[in-house]
Amino acid sequence: MQSYQPTLGADRYRDVPEHGSFDVIVLGGGPAGIAAATTAAEAGHATLLIERLGYCGGAAVSGMSGTICGLYMTVADPHVAQPRQIIFGFAERFRAALDAEGGLTPPQIYGKTWVTTHDCAKYKKTVTDLLRGAGVQILYHTEMVDVIVEEDALTGLVLHTRSGFARVSAKRVIDASGDADAVFRMGLRTTKGNNGVIQNPSMMFKIGNVDRERYLDYWGHDTISPAKVVEKLEQHDELIRKKVWLFPTVNPGEILVNGTKITGFDGRALDVTDPVDHSEAEQFAIYQARDFFDFLKAEIPGCEDAYFIDYAQEVGVRQTRSIDGVKRLMNEDVVGTRKVEDSIARSSWPIELHYGAKPKTEWLVDDYYDVPFGTLVPKEGRNVIVAGRCLSAEHEALASCRVTAQCFEYGRAAAIAADLSIREGTEFREIDGVEIAELMKTAG
Repeated sequence: MQSYQPTLGADRYRDVPEHGSFDVIVLGGGPAGIAAATTAAEAGHATLLIERLGYCGGAAVSGMSGTICGLYMTVADPHVAQPRQIIFGFAERFRAALDAEGGLTPPQIYGKTWVTTHDCAKYKKTVTDLLRGAGVQILYHTEMVDVIVEEDALTGLVLHTRSGFARVSAKRVIDASGDADAVFRMGLRTTKGNNGVIQNPSMMFKIGNVDRERYLDYWGHDTISPAKVVEKLEQHDELIRKKVWLFPTVNPGEILVNGTKITGFDGRALDVTDPVDHSEAEQFAIYQARDFFDFLKAEIPGCEDAYFIDYAQEVGVRQTRSIDGVKRLMNEDVVGTRKVEDSIARSSWPIELHYGAKPKTEWLVDDYYDVPFGTLVPKEGRNVIVAGRCLSAEHEALASCRVTAQCFEYGRAAAIAADLSIREGTEFREIDGVEIAELMKTAG
């Protein structure tokens, strides 16, 4: 468990200018934060979204992860089956809106399931339309630097903006930071991975001018590398990762590449909650991406004349802190495809561990499990709920439940709970998760 000593009470920040008071503050603009802010504002609440970058999308855009994962059922053979969507709600609303913008590919085979690849520019436009249409107030280029806690209740945040420090207050806070930043700074209990060891980050990048016909003829239509490519990778010691994924995008001749494994320069596993490790990850990633690009040009037909478009803005982080929740998604819940009445999302996504010497993938064929509402609710503290990958889950369970489609629904569930909590004056821990599940079904 990690701990942090919070600043208690508002006295310390009495002289910090107040930006405003809100019903709901959403910390973080990734998929979970987008869904949470839109849902809360559409429920009639004055909603503030705080994002450290100049756009929303989280790792889907800044990390260029580039796909909506988790929409479809896993099957024995996707080459003969048709994609069957199992999660709808806000995930489907966003998918449809992005598709209408021309920013989404049809489903592409990914092992035993499917993903859709999105265009980051159109993703930003779709998010902006949703948030502005709902009336969400947004503060970009803004970071939370501390929390304001009265007794055990989170009542406000201290922010750093381009104009200096500011404070904001809220009736309820949705921590969609991905790192449980607000929960951690409140001093509430969190865990990190497998006894502190977390999954490796990756550096995504795009290449252009690929002869897609020749590339697909060699690679095949499964986005995961075939055995003949793995054999080639094993002959290159400078390339740490031996199983890679390439995704054709909506743009002609463009391929999104997920082919790096990021460690320290000395080979150690990195903890990206440590600023030194995070900074080293960004540097190491540049060299790994360029080495893999050279491999593609030399070894993969259709890529001979490709050019390097760009790296992601930052390394893609898969895992940091998880809260100590009222409920916890266990490894056996995932592999046993457990169903629960207080389900806020279904998932058929595999356990996909980027960790240790060899990645692990465990498929859930022709079935799914449910994620319970209580995984979003900290056991201690008041006025705060989480959404996104920092939910309460065991290490391997998180390697399945952290993906994009499910994160959209975690955000929607957190906002529905915040609405209920404000209207009825109840604490998040007092809310019946079955009621949230029913409200989510009623709302589509």
